[in-house]
Amino acid sequence: MFDKVAPRYDLMNTILSLGQADGWREATVAAIDPRPGEHILDLAAGTGTSSKPLQAAGASVVAADLSMGMLIEGRARQPEVSFVNADALNLPFASGSFDCVTISFGLRNIPDTLKALREMRRVTKPGGRLVVCEFSTPTWLPFRRLYRDYLMKALPPLAKLASANPAAYSYLAESIATWPDQAGLANVIGEANWRTVEWKNLSGGIVALHRGWN
Repeated sequence: MFDKVAPRYDLMNTILSLGQADGWREATVAAIDPRPGEHILDLAAGTGTSSKPLQAAGASVVAADLSMGMLIEGRARQPEVSFVNADALNLPFASGSFDCVTISFGLRNIPDTLKALREMRRVTKPGGRLVVCEFSTPTWLPFRRLYRDYLMKALPPLAKLASANPAAYSYLAESIATWPDQAGLANVIGEANWRTVEWKNLSGGIVALHRGWN
């Protein structure tokens, strides 16, 4: 599915987020707080759009994704970024390899969330950090209802007009609608033995940034 949408993935993100995707990415970079010399794993990195600003800050970044289509597209667009084909449930890295592991809009797509979070913790150094950017639940009930209507009724028709694979975006809407809310995801992160788990809402809770420490 992701192989097929790779060429227009970033454009579709901009369209379907109504232009908010760039702001979410900037907030994620701020939460990661990349520093020169740090080793950062960017999981579900897709075309590497999320990895590029981390590397620009002086960090050493590995952009990992399961989709070969995404990796091919990413290597063409961001030749300066190191791309690796990797399964989040069985990461091909030694324990304690990274100062930070981050994943944006990809945790939802992994079959076993808890196992993936434990694997992320395994490859993170003691004292290192996790940053998860993921769709969540709007905090204001009237807006939550409006948002659900957009997901289930407006997003699929928009995808049919703009995407070569609209079924992928029907899946996107369904996966967001069934995903845990902010506290629910924080509980799963804590269950994976990440410490001091916290979150910050973006766009009224459409997206949430979760952080934890190893």
